[in-house]
Amino acid sequence: MRRRGLIPAPARRLSSSTATWILLALAVAAVCAPPPMPGAGWGFAYVGPGAGFAFMGSLLAMISAFFLTLLSLVAWPVRLVWSLVRRRQGYRKARVRKLIFLGLDGLDPVLTERFMAEGKLPNLAALRDKGSYRRLRTTFPSLSPVAWSTFATGVNPARHNIFDFLNRNLKSYLPELSSSRVSGPAKVLKLGRFRIPLSNPMVEMRRKSQTFWKILGEHGIGSTILRVPITFPPEEFNGRLLSAMCTPDLLGTQGSFTQFTTRVAEATYESGSRYPLERSGEGLRGVLRGPANSLVEGGAAMQLPFELRPRGGAYELEIDGQKHALKPDEYSPWLQLAFPAALGVKVRGIARVMITETTPEFSLYVTPINIDPENPALPISHPSYYATYLAKLLGSYATVGMAEDTWALNEGVIDEDAFLSQAYSIQEEREAMFFNALDRTKRGVVACVFDTSDRVQHMFFRHLDGRLPAGRHTAVIEQLYQRMDALVGRAMRYVDDKTAIFVLSDHGFRAFRRGVNLNAWLRDNGYLAMQPGYEGDGAYLRGIDWSRTRAYTFGLAGVYVNQKGRESNGVVERGAETAELCRELTEKLRGLCDPADGAVAIQQVYTAGKIYKGPYLNAAPDLIVGFSDGYRSSWDAALGKTSEEIFSDNTKAWSGDHCIDPVLVPGVLFSNRAVDAMDPGIEDMAPTALHLFGVAKPAWMEGTAVFGVVPEAQG
Repeated sequence: MRRRGLIPAPARRLSSSTATWILLALAVAAVCAPPPMPGAGWGFAYVGPGAGFAFMGSLLAMISAFFLTLLSLVAWPVRLVWSLVRRRQGYRKARVRKLIFLGLDGLDPVLTERFMAEGKLPNLAALRDKGSYRRLRTTFPSLSPVAWSTFATGVNPARHNIFDFLNRNLKSYLPELSSSRVSGPAKVLKLGRFRIPLSNPMVEMRRKSQTFWKILGEHGIGSTILRVPITFPPEEFNGRLLSAMCTPDLLGTQGSFTQFTTRVAEATYESGSRYPLERSGEGLRGVLRGPANSLVEGGAAMQLPFELRPRGGAYELEIDGQKHALKPDEYSPWLQLAFPAALGVKVRGIARVMITETTPEFSLYVTPINIDPENPALPISHPSYYATYLAKLLGSYATVGMAEDTWALNEGVIDEDAFLSQAYSIQEEREAMFFNALDRTKRGVVACVFDTSDRVQHMFFRHLDGRLPAGRHTAVIEQLYQRMDALVGRAMRYVDDKTAIFVLSDHGFRAFRRGVNLNAWLRDNGYLAMQPGYEGDGAYLRGIDWSRTRAYTFGLAGVYVNQKGRESNGVVERGAETAELCRELTEKLRGLCDPADGAVAIQQVYTAGKIYKGPYLNAAPDLIVGFSDGYRSSWDAALGKTSEEIFSDNTKAWSGDHCIDPVLVPGVLFSNRAVDAMDPGIEDMAPTALHLFGVAKPAWMEGTAVFGVVPEAQG
């Protein structure tokens, strides 16, 4: 008998319908589709099924919403009575009426304590003095998708199956997104070059175990969960949810910007693309690429031509039949974009644009094309109408998982001021959602994670740690913490003696000055071999000779053994041989020194079997590498490349990080109630939520409530 919480989360099918008119509409749309248009690709690894999927998702969602609305109207009186009964029963043992989780991703305890001591964070200091403050243990590794998954489920990674942003495919060795999988329809009708989907696509959540909000919902206690990482696709439960980290953009990537410029011809960036702007009289012309048209065999990217014309010191953008006034160095509002897939079939997204230079050359930046929350092509909320409700009520908003465009700043496509403007604009969108939820919630849970604190520290840490001379951006991180403190102050207005509030972060922050390519180290020390005569960048583990490779790395978490019976071309025997290899690698890597100055680059190495327990242990890195302050897996190593040099300088704007030894980067935990636990961990938040509402902790949940007497675990 499978224990509750360890049952794999099922793949979610979009709402199904077999009505004949749907298939007829699809057939007509495909037959009338325009011929493929030429277009360039974009350089990113995770491209989704494309327009056919998006169209099916939108169409079926609309049909489902219509019938669900009718059903809801009919069933409303019965549901209302049943809901009142369940709620009354659910709150009988509750110790609070309301619980607020305010997540400030990446808020560092060292900086927080320093700024509190200097009197710069009055609201957090007051919360500490009236309630409690502790440093919060993070996960191994200290990565946001791992830590927030543990926050939600109360279990270690080997029980929720999230170890990094990426997994490796054990058959192909190619990386896959760890949190979700999107696949196209299994059945397709072929009519010449047209492809008509006859079955529904799949959107699968790969995080396992159960969330505390789902468990509370089963006891009649509702929750509103906003932008908590690793919630795409959204699960069904008693409450509302808006997905966050790892929600794709309309192209199916994790965020691909576009730059148009007269400066150069077409080129590709690490996580975006560059296309030419053509001068036309006094104006300029370009073509915005959307997702591939999967209604046509080999369908190219759908396109929207646009024109820019000078208008009295500003510019007018005309795209998709709309006209928008643009001023240099100012973001446009969210633009509604409808990419034509076929006659009457459009795939909808949103983007913001900004003119970044006008003379002597002209450049236009376009954010990643987000899924339109008013017409979502993929499920991004529960209930499905919740995303639309927020957009109608508060205005359009960013939906992609990592909405702050760190790569555009890394590549120099936008500058630091443009990045900050974007980040704080997104922060304002999230704040509007958060306070709307607090206004609506008289009892139950409101949980919201703000990731601006993480993104700004990633990009501005070099201004804090002395790498750059003092300037106008020196105080950006201090100002960021003060903004977060002000947010806490606003949230405290919703707290009374029947409300518990936790302000927490998933990890802290350190400088990222030097990268370490462990594939290069493994090669130089005889553990990894390249194919004879291989030439190329070797991204995504290409060019490795697996028949002569015993260990390898990619991503940010650690080292994998090329194990026989697990990897398709494994060479290391399970059991004693794997254990001996892990012991040998641990001894050699621990204390690894940087030849540049003799500094220790790797502080500790952890064996997976000693820090994890659970059914998904086999998916974990075999060794978790605890880098020292200032070091991290290099950019090349994160992509699975084997570079020439082991050590390299980090020259990107992304200058702060937390992918190091987790003991160096704990998070923070503030509460308006006295926390009894002296060494709380992020795994303790889920059982604490259950405890506050008088719900017994399931036996599989590993964390412990941080105060009070924990109820007996139920079997």
